[in-house]
Amino acid sequence: MTLSPARVPGTGPGSGPAVRRLTTTLYGYAFLDDFVLLYPVYALLFSDTGLTVWQISSLFCLWALTGVLLEIPSGAWADAVSRRLLLWFGPLLTAAGFALWVLAPSYWAFALGFVLWGAKGALGSGALEALVYEELDRLGAADRYATVMGRARAAGLVAVMAAMPLTGPVFAFGGYPAVGLASVLACLLAAATAARFPEHRKPADAATGRRDGWTRTLRAGLAEARGDRSVRGALLLVPAVTAVWGALDEYTPLLVRDTGVAESAVPNWLLLIWAGATVGGLLAGAGRRLGTGGFAGLLAVSAVALAAGAWVRTPAGIGLVAISFCGFQLASVLADARLQDRIGGTGRATLTSVAGVGTDLTTIAVYGTYGVVGSATTHGAAFALFAVPYLVTAALLAAVGKAAAGKGAAGKGAARAARTSGSKARP
Repeated sequence: MTLSPARVPGTGPGSGPAVRRLTTTLYGYAFLDDFVLLYPVYALLFSDTGLTVWQISSLFCLWALTGVLLEIPSGAWADAVSRRLLLWFGPLLTAAGFALWVLAPSYWAFALGFVLWGAKGALGSGALEALVYEELDRLGAADRYATVMGRARAAGLVAVMAAMPLTGPVFAFGGYPAVGLASVLACLLAAATAARFPEHRKPADAATGRRDGWTRTLRAGLAEARGDRSVRGALLLVPAVTAVWGALDEYTPLLVRDTGVAESAVPNWLLLIWAGATVGGLLAGAGRRLGTGGFAGLLAVSAVALAAGAWVRTPAGIGLVAISFCGFQLASVLADARLQDRIGGTGRATLTSVAGVGTDLTTIAVYGTYGVVGSATTHGAAFALFAVPYLVTAALLAAVGKAAAGKGAAGKGAARAARTSGSKARP
């Protein structure tokens, strides 16, 4: 029994008010979810409260660990209950955490806020992708998934870039309380926007009348991954593409400063990098036509641009880093689209969350490795070193694509031979 809704007959891909409602809601949700004025200053809030560097680092680790622990259970829950409900509830948790930070700033308040933020991320990861894909599929527009999600990620990056110049004036007007209030309002608006998501899928619990739906969907999703090699490959590809550059993004201010630009100019160069990532999201529709070989080439070119741009340690090199982030953002959207296309069972959010856990764990490993490498060498050299995993992934994908092409050619040759033999055997 499938829990996915039936397709709406006669609905053309990408057309009609139903698709427009879905995409408009998604873009608005993505923008508001990242339109958080606390982003540029929360580390300063921690420091001004008296926290040490070690305490601040421990908060980041707690944030990441919360996501790792809750990612898969929340994904299974999203397959068992309403995904729209989880997308609505998540921003409310973040709003509570942000309010706690500015009303009662202390280490334990910050820790609880990060737990709530991590829980929100886990609730939305998997649920959002699964809801969007299945609603598009119902409308006959599943082939637009990469384009739609690419634009959604671009909307989130635009929100980050829009929030940065606003943070200064708001902070000057009312300090951390004013910045916190603006961030809480953005979260509440994101929750209100999430309530507008269409959802025609019947949750597992409602379909069966049982209350163990989340455990059954978890088992079903993991069984699909074990039994389908293409699903396993797509699951591994998501963290391989997404994790490294996502972690390196946290260190880009240090990389830019090492090029010798003035401290006041660092945000301007960061905007260039984020603009590159935004363009990458917008190119996802065109990139959907890339085969395995083209995808491998995209990773290889992006890795070379990253290594070259970081190694030269000049402001001009930041342009190459922006190009690499454009390619990596595009590759991340395409990797997610490939995973969604290969999932055929009812555990779509579960499997997407499994990929999210892989991304989180790899990201933590990158943080740890960067801490060691970055302490022993320059940030430019460290960035260049982290281009190597992408070159390895590109080489593996190229080999897989070549092998698949060889099998396809052999199959066609055998078919031609069979047809020729059959024609000769006719009287």
